[in-house]
Amino acid sequence: MLNSKNILITGGTGSFGKQFVRTILAKYKPNKIIIYSRDELKQYEMAQKFNDKCMRYFIGDVRDFDRLKKAMNGVDFVVHAAALKHVPIAEYNPMECIKTNINGAQNVIDAALECEVTKVIALSTDKAASPINLYGATKLVSDKLFVAANNIRGNHEISFAVVRYGNVLGSRGSVIPFFKKLIAQGEKDLPITDDTMTRFWITLQEGVNFVLKNFERMQGGELFIPKIPSMKVTDVARAIAPQMKQKVVGIRPGEKLHEVMVPQDDSHLTLEFHDHFVIRPSIVFTAEIDFSKNGLGEIGKEVKRGFEYSSDKNDDWLNDEQLLSKVKLTEDEEK
Repeated sequence: MLNSKNILITGGTGSFGKQFVRTILAKYKPNKIIIYSRDELKQYEMAQKFNDKCMRYFIGDVRDFDRLKKAMNGVDFVVHAAALKHVPIAEYNPMECIKTNINGAQNVIDAALECEVTKVIALSTDKAASPINLYGATKLVSDKLFVAANNIRGNHEISFAVVRYGNVLGSRGSVIPFFKKLIAQGEKDLPITDDTMTRFWITLQEGVNFVLKNFERMQGGELFIPKIPSMKVTDVARAIAPQMKQKVVGIRPGEKLHEVMVPQDDSHLTLEFHDHFVIRPSIVFTAEIDFSKNGLGEIGKEVKRGFEYSSDKNDDWLNDEQLLSKVKLTEDEEK
């Protein structure tokens, strides 16, 4: 699928971008992999590790349409991973978050249309489902922009889709590296926001594999959600540091007790496949698209009205051994 193709990743120096590049280089023979991001130090450090002939590093911001368009010239596939993601920082700097997560998303769409890209997948977050913080609200808008972009493509042979998932093990901002840092510093207890809190968990490699598979599945307009296991945050802390005490410190502003990836209000648009869900677009101008059968021929069925896919109502739960195994696998992949 990606052999001899040109692929661009916005925000490509992040945890996802590095694992995505590592996977592509191992499985395919692309013509170019273009890393588009604004931090020169991160690009320099990444270039020391990923220096294959196909690698290209473009300094640029998704807020800058002209630069983005130049970087996207001749590109076949785009993964949009760039975003401002820190919840409290977004609350304190709302317009900066809006400029990157919303205006930047529209720039990616416009550049992809003008450069005749073939397929675009935007990465989303559980926080975009029934959002209660600014970051989640901006990502919901971004999701809507990418879905609606399929209705303005005209004669362009291009498709846009969105991938949404929860906590990524080992990524920057994940609670597990945070816990390990506190352990290394000799802290006596681990802070827990609430002893009933649950979260979805996915490894970086699982997230990358899901995005790659959805490039094959997508027809345009889908919001893809993987079926992944849950775990209580208290159980995560116990698995990481069984001898340490836990201290409940209260929920941070804008934080939810449980993650939701398919809200009840979207149940009438949701299809269930064997290993994932798809939320169909609410408005489709191309009536011939049958979202119940994807590009790989997989068949999905409508869920019941009122269905909700949330971390506390999940059928799949991680135990301590499974979590630690996934953590070790993630750490080994990053070496």
